[in-house]
Amino acid sequence: MSAEPLVLVHGGAGSVPAASQAAHREGCLAAARAGGGVLKSGGNAVEAAAAAVEVMENNPVYNAGLGCALTRDGGVSLDTALMCGATLDAAGLAVLAPFANPIRIAQALLPEKEVLLAGEDASLWAESNGFSRLSADDLITESSREQWHKVVHEGASANFAGGTVGAVVRCTDGRLAAATSTGGTMGKTPGRVGDSPLIGVGTYANSYCAISATGEGESFMRAAFASRVAQLVRAGGCPDHVLEEILVLVQLRYGGEGGAILVTPEGGPHSFCTTPGMSHGWWSPSGEGCAV
Repeated sequence: MSAEPLVLVHGGAGSVPAASQAAHREGCLAAARAGGGVLKSGGNAVEAAAAAVEVMENNPVYNAGLGCALTRDGGVSLDTALMCGATLDAAGLAVLAPFANPIRIAQALLPEKEVLLAGEDASLWAESNGFSRLSADDLITESSREQWHKVVHEGASANFAGGTVGAVVRCTDGRLAAATSTGGTMGKTPGRVGDSPLIGVGTYANSYCAISATGEGESFMRAAFASRVAQLVRAGGCPDHVLEEILVLVQLRYGGEGGAILVTPEGGPHSFCTTPGMSHGWWSPSGEGCAV
């Protein structure tokens, strides 16, 4: 029995300024449609998830790739992950040097034995597999530099929407995939790794659900977020209730706000956040939509 294909994306949890909300919605919908286009052309869930995230990495309204968040010293450090729910193949890259589309590097790493590569060695692996390293200036926009200055030099909050982007996908045969990409927290300590590239924390997929999270990464790591969610869904928990329960737990027990998106072999789109908003969008053959 075939399932209805579904692509669900997010553009980061936090406070989306009113002036940016339309661009966030449009960007999420464009990414979801890109993933949908892959599915319509016969592509699988992994390919669709990577395509959707790539669109968001190229959109400076978010800051996972172009316009990414910067480290405390103004540098670029990227994290990403991709997982196939059918095979449990997974790939993460952390503290990656500037590259145009980190999610494509994760896709190239997916068949390999290694699950997580980090730092300069991860960047060298990417170069040895045909990806071109950029200069930091290629990814830094005027807007990201201004936000960096506000956070680092004026004490503004680093928790603003648009950092992490992600996608969860179900293809026609019910197989699932999850992908996440981020520039991290604005003004982060150089070398810091968030939850996004960690399998079972910010990114996870199996035969029961696919999850991509966004928010204060340290709290999501302490909570083993995606693993908790997946276990409860597998045990028969309602996905909407499970997301709310564990995100509230992360907030109250571990001190971090955020959000997540989720699909199952039959249901979705499912989403919840404890922040003022989380831009997200979805596509399926029967309809599409977006929200902030």
